[in-house]
Amino acid sequence: VNLSVGYDFDAQMFACGQSPLCVEVDRLVRSGVVVVTAAGNTGYGSVNAAERQARVGLSNTINDPGNASLAITVGSTHRDSPHMYGVSFFSSKGPTGDGRLKPDLVAPGERSTSCASKWKCTSLGIDVADDVAAYVDDSGTSMAAPHVSGAIAAFLSIRREFIQRPEEVKRIFLDSATSLGRERYFEGHGLVDLMRAIQSV
Repeated sequence: VNLSVGYDFDAQMFACGQSPLCVEVDRLVRSGVVVVTAAGNTGYGSVNAAERQARVGLSNTINDPGNASLAITVGSTHRDSPHMYGVSFFSSKGPTGDGRLKPDLVAPGERSTSCASKWKCTSLGIDVADDVAAYVDDSGTSMAAPHVSGAIAAFLSIRREFIQRPEEVKRIFLDSATSLGRERYFEGHGLVDLMRAIQSV
């Protein structure tokens, strides 16, 4: 299951990772389903310094349901040169509100071409007819998460013995990820690496 959705974690409502959606995500994983979630796009903002307001990367910004313990939470990196540019400035960064390492992985999430709804096109000022397929370039962790979902689907298509073993699948993909040499709370375990995951089992 790919969940390219998210909302801010609210500590006044629920403990981190214990919102109703996070609880259901963990329950779904325990039932045998791999769940991949977007980390969120709230990893960049303004802080007030003594001299001026500064725009900086923000930690502790993982969104729900990315805070779910058993989900594979995905941050965003550059589409073509992840080792050069690292983690996308907007990508939500860890740790979680209760100190866990998130995101788990990063994947390409900048300027990805994808299908677009009529509502999305209208919000971008693009007028399309109802019977026309529209595509747009968009950025966000919602674009990165499907890369990981697709890699896991490919993995399960040839390593079928791991179907209904989501926690083992998560371990394999985290252990086989390629580090970008960035802070762990930015990149998690690193860039998803399908070939290394396949070859590791």
